[in-house]
Amino acid sequence: MSDLSGELIDGRYQLTRQVANGGMASVYEAIDTRLDRKVAVKIMHPHLAQDEAFVNRFIREAKAAAALSHPNIVAVQDQGWNQNGVPAVFIVMELIEGHTLREYLNERGRFEIKDAMNYLTPILSALAAAHDLGIVHRDMKPENILISKEGRVKIADFGLARGELIGSTMTAESSVILGSVSYLSPEQVQRGVADSRSDVYAVGIVAFEMLTGEKPFLGETPIQIAYMHVNQEIPSLRSKRKEIPEALDTLILQATNRDPDKRPRTAGEFLKALESIQNEIDPKTNQMKLALDLPVEPIKEKPRGKMKKQVEEEKEESIEIKETTKEIRAAKEEKKKASKRVRRNRKVAIILAIALGIGGWYTLVGPGSRVVVPSVVGGTYEEAVSTLTPLGLTTVILEKRFDEDIAKGAIIETDPPGGGRVSSGGQVKLILSKGPERYIIPPVTGLTPEAATTALEKFPLIVGANTEVFNTEIPKGFVISTSPASGTQVKRDTPVSLVISKGVETVALVSYSGKSGEQALNELNDLGFNVESTYAFNEKVLSGVVISQSPTGVEVAPKGSTVSLVISKGSQYVFIPNVFSLDQLKATQALQDLQLKVVVKKLGTKKVKKVTNISPKVGSKVKRGSTVTITVG
Repeated sequence: MSDLSGELIDGRYQLTRQVANGGMASVYEAIDTRLDRKVAVKIMHPHLAQDEAFVNRFIREAKAAAALSHPNIVAVQDQGWNQNGVPAVFIVMELIEGHTLREYLNERGRFEIKDAMNYLTPILSALAAAHDLGIVHRDMKPENILISKEGRVKIADFGLARGELIGSTMTAESSVILGSVSYLSPEQVQRGVADSRSDVYAVGIVAFEMLTGEKPFLGETPIQIAYMHVNQEIPSLRSKRKEIPEALDTLILQATNRDPDKRPRTAGEFLKALESIQNEIDPKTNQMKLALDLPVEPIKEKPRGKMKKQVEEEKEESIEIKETTKEIRAAKEEKKKASKRVRRNRKVAIILAIALGIGGWYTLVGPGSRVVVPSVVGGTYEEAVSTLTPLGLTTVILEKRFDEDIAKGAIIETDPPGGGRVSSGGQVKLILSKGPERYIIPPVTGLTPEAATTALEKFPLIVGANTEVFNTEIPKGFVISTSPASGTQVKRDTPVSLVISKGVETVALVSYSGKSGEQALNELNDLGFNVESTYAFNEKVLSGVVISQSPTGVEVAPKGSTVSLVISKGSQYVFIPNVFSLDQLKATQALQDLQLKVVVKKLGTKKVKKVTNISPKVGSKVKRGSTVTITVG
């Protein structure tokens, strides 16, 4: 196919340069002249455009990608047939400036284990989104995995995809031929059938190549490689690279199992297993998410000679045409017969040229001359004046209107529009943007619902349903807040709901006097009260039992209010126990357990000393914290 750089496709896409050339189509970098942005335009080779099966595959690629909205899938923006100029079937996609995974593999060889898993995560995430919609890619390979300059992984070329959303017209035989043999699953080779497990198999082969730097099978012909995939198991990763984790090796062997039933059923299942392994390897590291880009290392530019060779191979062979003497003589006789018609046509052409000359003079120089209005859409009013005034044109603001896409103060449209004509010294009417139509929700906290509704109705907003909640600060029946919140900028006719106070929530409160202090604390906290506890000695109430409560048990109390409890520490007095004949350690411990202070006097030289005297005497009633002296010897 000849280079179409410079052509305008569909009156909109200006092709700037050819970036890739394959057996089915060529890809060009182009400018979308309508939206003024760079895009990629994929154009089918003309000789294939006559084949209905290839055209259907080409259209199905556009439908498959357009049905998917995912940050790791190349977005399709348009598809059609070029009606003017060069006949062409084309697809318009987002332009990915970067390299393919194949180029990274060719330059690096194998990847670091962590890097390989980080690349596989967005690949599987994109395929999972496709599988969820019933779409199967069927041609996963490094050449169809793009890495942008920013590090975003993108899956391209859904040309072989099948699914309920996009239909299926390719035969099993043709799909096998078009697929990449090194990544075809055994069922695709044997039966020509493919489902989500076939994509899992292909990604497993890609993972094998990333982690080992080589394909699992090599052969002299594609048939040999396909035979190996059908009849041989994929080698273990650890047989090629010992530092690969055993769990990752097992997962890749499972994904590339010859039996489809033993593989993960979808890319989503494959992804979950891979993320689990990533967490086990490095639990401190945040896993790669779709919102993140991969760190990109520079890659050497490919020599342009290879591209030139591809273009030369695509050139069509010239066809030599030879005329016979009989054909030449017949052409001369035909020329003589046509000579009278030619002379008549020349006269008509001269008359038309004169008429066109007069019309051109009238339009361009004479009374009919008019000024071509340049386009000023998107610019400011000042820029429009500076552009139109030198042409002798005046400007007037016809209208100001809200616009969701055009910034405030910029020009939305003109009358006449850019490219139109107006009389010299004429007037160009401008429509300016007021920016997006937004209204700020007014503050209504503390107002009655009626007053809040009146405040909201001053704006083009819809008053939604009210909700009531308990609140300790806003009195019952008054507005607490709005949803969306006050101060938020919202669009016209946005529903705004009021949140109205039900006042302080009350809870039934009972008396816990004479009950366990621990029970009182737990139950009051569960009811939402703030409990303050103090402890005091009491000769009548056992230790740990509530002596008194404030407020005392009433019918209801405000939730969140404070309840004070006085809890008994037991009797203030204790009786001196009999610790005679106990060794020093046991006697000291027994007295300290009664909250008594112990002073020890030692007599004699015995190794094991026992209590021989105690003061105060045994049975004496003393306050807790009193000092007791024991003599040991």
